[in-house]
Amino acid sequence: MRHRKAAEVIPFLSTYIAKREQEIAEIEQMVERYEKRRLQEERSYQSMSALRRLLSGKKPAHHLAVEYIHYVKRPMEKVRQLRNEIEQASAILNTADPSAIVAVSSDMEDELKS
Repeated sequence: MRHRKAAEVIPFLSTYIAKREQEIAEIEQMVERYEKRRLQEERSYQSMSALRRLLSGKKPAHHLAVEYIHYVKRPMEKVRQLRNEIEQASAILNTADPSAIVAVSSDMEDELKS
């Protein structure tokens, strides 16, 4: 965390928040696509005849668990982190005094520099 004047950060915050919200939307869309694909795979497996089911096999449960962690759990943790950043940025944006010193996260600092 670094400290900067609110006046230096305020002009940049609306684009920062919009960018983070876009990132959240993309992640949620990816998770939704994965869940839709999983449901479709499960439906197609259930609709197979018993013999085909026996021959085709189903993914082992631990594979499904690893997929869930990779495609759902970790991305949703990232979404929570991004939402916290948005809350922090909104709090700075709602600061009434532009001459106040505010704490800026390292991610926000990197975005400010670029």
